[in-house]
Amino acid sequence: MSQDTIDYHQLMQGAMRDVVRRALAIVAESGLPSGHFFYVTFVTQAPGVEVAPELVARYPDEMTIIIQHQFWNLEVDDEKFSVALSFSSVQQTLTVPFSAVVSFVDPPAEFGLRFAAPPGFEAEEPRRAKDAAAEPDLEPVAEPAGAAPRRTGDNVVSLEDFRKR
Repeated sequence: MSQDTIDYHQLMQGAMRDVVRRALAIVAESGLPSGHFFYVTFVTQAPGVEVAPELVARYPDEMTIIIQHQFWNLEVDDEKFSVALSFSSVQQTLTVPFSAVVSFVDPPAEFGLRFAAPPGFEAEEPRRAKDAAAEPDLEPVAEPAGAAPRRTGDNVVSLEDFRKR
């Protein structure tokens, strides 16, 4: 892009990523407000992402994490966040630069953001592991009244239970 134009798209991407950073910083400092939870989808092989090799093998392109009940050591700085989550009863720490995040959703707040993939990761149709969770919709999500989420094993909840029907 020439220097005589303003890249408004890039400015908006940065501002929206700052919303994610600030929301996570609030949670890191004060805890998750009652009723809120986050779906964060990121490119697993983007520069700066630190995820256990077995998780990258399972989710070779994108991974969606849920920050809700069982997360530990959430740390946020200007460029990235890190959080410990349980995968098959094993606690793993993930570090994710905000530049690797491709979507952020807070379903109870009916809020969601979608971002451009990092340069070099603009796959038209990303490969997904057979059992990888689908990316959540960015529209309001409704949980069936009185229905408990379906568990798929070891503290993993199927995202299908939260999709609008």
